Amino acid sequence: MGQEVDSQEFSRSDRTAHREKVRRCLDVFALMLREAQFDADDPMTGLEIEFNLVDDEGHPALKNAEALASIANPDFQTELGQFNIEINVAPRRLGSGGVAAFEQELRDSLNDAELRASDVGAHLVMIGILPTLEAGHLGPHTISPNPRYRLLSDQILNARGEDIAIAISGVERLETTSESIMPEAACTSTQLHIQVSPEDFAPYWNASQAIAGMQLAVGANSPYLLGKELWRETRIPLFEQATDTRSEELKAQGVRPRVWFGERWVTSIFDLFEENVRYFPALLPITEDEDPLEVFQAGGTPQLHELRLHNGTIYRWNRPVYDVSGGRPHLRVENRVLAAGPTVADTMANAAFYFGLTRALAEDERPLWSQMSFSAAEENFHVAARDGIEAQVYWPGIGQVAATELTLRRLLPMARTGLERWGVDESESSRLLGIIEARCSTGRNGASWFRERVHAREATGESRAEALRLTLLDYRLRMHSNAPCHTWDQD
Repeated sequence: MGQEVDSQEFSRSDRTAHREKVRRCLDVFALMLREAQFDADDPMTGLEIEFNLVDDEGHPALKNAEALASIANPDFQTELGQFNIEINVAPRRLGSGGVAAFEQELRDSLNDAELRASDVGAHLVMIGILPTLEAGHLGPHTISPNPRYRLLSDQILNARGEDIAIAISGVERLETTSESIMPEAACTSTQLHIQVSPEDFAPYWNASQAIAGMQLAVGANSPYLLGKELWRETRIPLFEQATDTRSEELKAQGVRPRVWFGERWVTSIFDLFEENVRYFPALLPITEDEDPLEVFQAGGTPQLHELRLHNGTIYRWNRPVYDVSGGRPHLRVENRVLAAGPTVADTMANAAFYFGLTRALAEDERPLWSQMSFSAAEENFHVAARDGIEAQVYWPGIGQVAATELTLRRLLPMARTGLERWGVDESESSRLLGIIEARCSTGRNGASWFRERVHAREATGESRAEALRLTLLDYRLRMHSNAPCHTWDQD
């Protein structure tokens, strides 16, 4: 939800007018899907990464405003917590060196940002959840000053009617409450975008859903929260709970959550936007002056402000996106599954795996989702978040199988084929997918490395807090080496 907002209170009439406008936008969107020309002839891909900020000792640095001022690069933007920032890497085509260009731009931007942010006592860390966060870092006083964040927090708490409850059972158990959505700020992710035509959206989204569990298994990087060892990818249950507008009674009634895997395979992008409008009340009922039907009938491209804002407050793990660039509309699948990090090399390996595998599956003559129930895909998603690289998942034609074995035998060859169709050089494909292969062979990803290191320190008598802090300092040092995490030693 990147739009600026300034309204602090909404009346009943505001909400009624907004609902009508959202539905009008949805009607126009349906008309556009039938009649408009969407920009998809030479599709682009995109990449966003959220970072944590820490001080010299590895503790959270509540300095995103100072860091952004020092970095002075419009590609870096604020995020929910004062210890968060985000980079939006310029969209690219994957072919003709696009993957290498993505990687080089990201490395250059990270190195420059780290150098500049260090001038104000802040250092960038790519990790799914900052292990040194404490409860005091997740209160309303640490929300970034941009008014949209506090407004969103207030609206979620008002809709819920009570404090947010976090209860996660993993290796250990965490129970806590929050009077704001700040626990969401603990979740820092990598977001991957694929531009698609209206006809191709459904197969790409279905493919993204089907492989979400595999992404988590090989890329898990969030094993600790508030000093507790929980899931290998604790971001998943934390984000699901931190923005939940439902009371316990509404959950019992089957009301759908705003952080949502979904409940069915789709046949059109319209299915998802229509579900969003039908199931979810607006959190931010801000209504613009544009009449989308008039704009479209006059030959223009409607912005569909209200529909896009509403869509931005429903946090599907694979989100449908409508956007306008250069006066032309386009559609994207936004993949929000992955944690940040551990390194740029690991991030690009995760991206290559996703981009290649989704294309191969989307273009398969016999769609995977015709052989697999949606509930099986959702079960894989949560099992892989819990167990990481040790997860056992379901796959059509195989049954229960180790995620690492499935990746090595089936998914990596498919990803290689998909990257070839994108026009990615074979040397780049082999290098990046080789990182995924090595993770599976060694059984080591970011989450497993971190927890092994913490356990080793605790075995020598270090406290949990000190083991987390020292391991994070080791992690940050290795992150800047850009050596993939499966190669990190255990000294």
